[in-house]
Amino acid sequence: MRAMKEFKHEELVEATHNYSKSHLIGKGSHGCIYKATLKNGQIVAIKTPSLGLCKLNDTSKIENEAHILSSILPNRFLVNLLGTNHSSSGHMVLVMEYMSGGVLHDLLHLTTPGSSPPSWRRRAKMAIQIARAVKFLHESKPLIIHRDIKSQNILFDSKLNARLADFGLAMRVNNYDSLSHIVDSVILPAGTIGYLDPGYTTPCKLSTKNDVFSFGVVLLEIVSGTKAIDVSRAPASIVEWSIRLMEENQIMEICDKRVNMPRYMKCVIRHMLVIAIQCVSSDEASRPTMTEVVTKMERFRCSIWLDMIESLVNLKG
Repeated sequence: MRAMKEFKHEELVEATHNYSKSHLIGKGSHGCIYKATLKNGQIVAIKTPSLGLCKLNDTSKIENEAHILSSILPNRFLVNLLGTNHSSSGHMVLVMEYMSGGVLHDLLHLTTPGSSPPSWRRRAKMAIQIARAVKFLHESKPLIIHRDIKSQNILFDSKLNARLADFGLAMRVNNYDSLSHIVDSVILPAGTIGYLDPGYTTPCKLSTKNDVFSFGVVLLEIVSGTKAIDVSRAPASIVEWSIRLMEENQIMEICDKRVNMPRYMKCVIRHMLVIAIQCVSSDEASRPTMTEVVTKMERFRCSIWLDMIESLVNLKG
């Protein structure tokens, strides 16, 4: 467990103008996030428990996030914890890295007028970065299971690199063999509908493969540009919809039609979809590990450059 910097309450209050709405940049069931500029000029994100949770005296999610992130070294594929603070009421506050590049969910689904969905090269890049983030957690000692991987929890830094965020539901497991014998049975299955592994029904079903399933859903979302659950689609579930198209040998019908796909990217995207379908398999044992996922993705990242070079040569020829 690494020692975390303890920020002064007064500095954070001043940096957020007493946590004013003008500084609020995010809000969820677990807390609120404020953009703040510290006295040294550093821009940070400050995460506080929601008012409702404070009234219930339930700040466990924020405290858990602090515990998880302070147990690992900073990683370039995660939104890292810079320090903590305790508010005047005694509740914990987190000071996090500020991500100025937006949220994956918004990038895919809330394109504003004049903007365009991400290119296929960028999608392949972000997919690998997210996979590396999950791999890092699963290879930590003790290993960490995120339990809430979804497009809303993928943020982008100023260089548009993807980072995994929100560790409020994450769990550390000291011994991989103990995954089927979770001692703390009060920790119920958790996650977000559409991304949640349907096989994760009881605490004893907790596994790294739950994260693999959620990652597979995010991968399908990145390739298709559609939401994990869309009632206007039949089936509404992106997993069932994608599997049906794969079974009908219409794999490219899954791809986002808003963006033209270069020839050199077609093979790469096909591989991404195959990996995604493997990740969301109903047979947990047949799902790959995140180490295997990253290895496969690294192979096709190299193929992007080779195919690009070949395409340029053919154009010149």
